[in-house]
Amino acid sequence: MSKESIFILGAGIMQVPAIKSAAELGYRVIVADVNPEAEGIALADDYLPIDLKDRHAIAEAAVKLRKEEHLQAVFTAGTDFSATVAYAAAAAGLPGLDYSAAMTASNKILMRRAFAEAGVPSPAFYPVKNSREALEACMNLDFPVVIKPVDSMGARGVVRIESLGDEAGIIDAVEKAVDASGTAEAIVEEFMDGPEFSLDAIVYNGEVSICGFADRHIFFPPYFIEMGHTMPTACSEELQAEVVDVFIRGIHAIGIDNGAAKGDMKYSSKKGAMVGEIAARLSGGFMSGWTFPYHSGINLTAEAIKIACGRGPGSLVPPQKKVSAERAAVSIPGKVASIEGIESARAVESIQEVFLHTEVGEGVVFPVNNVQKCANCISAAEGYDIAVAAAEEAVRQIFIRLVPGNSETAAFLRGEGYEWVPDAYVLTREADLSFIKGLVDSEGGIPPELKKEAAVDWHGLGLAEAVDRVKGFTGCTDSDLNSGFWSAFLRGGVQGGVWYLETEALLR
Repeated sequence: MSKESIFILGAGIMQVPAIKSAAELGYRVIVADVNPEAEGIALADDYLPIDLKDRHAIAEAAVKLRKEEHLQAVFTAGTDFSATVAYAAAAAGLPGLDYSAAMTASNKILMRRAFAEAGVPSPAFYPVKNSREALEACMNLDFPVVIKPVDSMGARGVVRIESLGDEAGIIDAVEKAVDASGTAEAIVEEFMDGPEFSLDAIVYNGEVSICGFADRHIFFPPYFIEMGHTMPTACSEELQAEVVDVFIRGIHAIGIDNGAAKGDMKYSSKKGAMVGEIAARLSGGFMSGWTFPYHSGINLTAEAIKIACGRGPGSLVPPQKKVSAERAAVSIPGKVASIEGIESARAVESIQEVFLHTEVGEGVVFPVNNVQKCANCISAAEGYDIAVAAAEEAVRQIFIRLVPGNSETAAFLRGEGYEWVPDAYVLTREADLSFIKGLVDSEGGIPPELKKEAAVDWHGLGLAEAVDRVKGFTGCTDSDLNSGFWSAFLRGGVQGGVWYLETEALLR
C-alpha cells in the first residue's frame, strides 16, 4: 500500500515549511503551483502545474489524488487560496473548513458584514466597484480612509487617502484596487490608528488556541509596508487580552471551527481592539513558519496539517520562550548590478535565516506592497534587545548595488515619481539644506552641518557610518563628495551615493 498523501497549494518560500512538515509527518507531498521554478517543488514528491486561481482544476486534482494517492488533506499557508482549499477538500470528501466560511474569510466584504452582524469591532466600510462609488463612499466616512481590494494579500493595491479633497488620489487608488482584485471589487473603509499586530491561531472543534502574537512594524504611508515583526509582542498583558478577545470573536463570527486563523489586528486610541482582517490559514510574512517556531519551539505548521487531516493537534504549550525578530531590506528603484553582504548578514550572531528575493539583472522598486521587498533577516535570542539588534544589523550588512546611469534611479534621486518616499536621511538638526547647493566641489568631506547629525536611514544606518560604507564600496576620497553626491546620498542613502559616484565615473 502506498503512503498517505497531502496536497499543498503553492510551492513558494512561504509553503516550504508546510512541504517539509508534511514530509516529516510521514506523508507523500504533492504540490500545485503555476510557477514551474517555485523553490518548494524540489522538496515535494510530485508537482502539478495548476494555476491556484482555477479552483475547479484544483478540485479535480484532489478527487483524483484521493482515489490514486490516498490523499488525506488539502492544505495551504501564506496564500490567498484558503477558499480553494475548502472547495477541493469538500469535492474529495476530505476534512476541511466549510466553503462558505472560507469564502467569508477570503472576501473582505463578506468578512466585514459577518463582523458587523456579530458585533465584532472593525472599520466602517463601503463596497465599491468604480471611482463614482468610491467617491460616494468617501463622503460618508471619516478620514483618513483606506482603499483596498476585497481579496488580495501582502498589502497589494492598498492605499491610505487623507482627505476628500484628494479626488485624483481616490480615483487612482480605487482603479488600482479593483485591478488587484480577482473579482474586480474593492472596499473603502475608515483608517484605524494605533499599533498593529499579527496573530496566529489553531482551531480544533471550535476551540481556539493562540499561537503567536507579534508586533508589526509598518512604514511608508500612504502604503502599508511591513519592515518587520517581532515575537513576542512588547505590549501590556491587558492590551493583549483585549486584542485576543476580539480576534477570537472574529474567528467565531466567520465560522472557522477547524483549521487555522491569521489575524491582522489593531489597537485604536479611539475604539480599542479592532479586526483589520482574519484569514482562514496560517500567516505568511515569515511568522508561522519561522519566527513563531524560533520563539516557541513549536512547529505550528505541523499542528495545522494534523487538523487538516482530521486529527487533533499535539501540545501547543511552548517548550521555550525566545525572542524572534524579522526585518526587511528595501531598495531604491533601478536595476541590480550586484548583491553584496549576504554572507556577512548570515554571520551576525543570533541570525537564523537570511532570504534574498532579487538577483543580478532584475529591476527593483521602492515597495508599494509587501511582495516587493528585497530581503528578510530573521533572528532568535534570549533577550528582546539582542534579537532586534541582530535582525537590524543583518539587514544593514546587505548592499544592493544598482547599475550606473539608470534613468529610474536618476528620477528617484531627483525626487520624481516617488514623492511619498521619505529621504533616506531626514535630518534631525535644524540645518538649512541650501548649504548643499553652495558647496565647493573641491572641499569635499562631510559638511560641518552634518557631522553631528543623528539621523538614520530606512534600515537604521547612521550617516557617518553610511559615508564610510560608500567610501569602502567605491574607493572614493573626501574630495569626491561634492554637492551632487550629498543630494543623492541624503535622498537614496548608501545606494544613492554609490550610484551617483559610479555614474559620474562613467561620464568622465
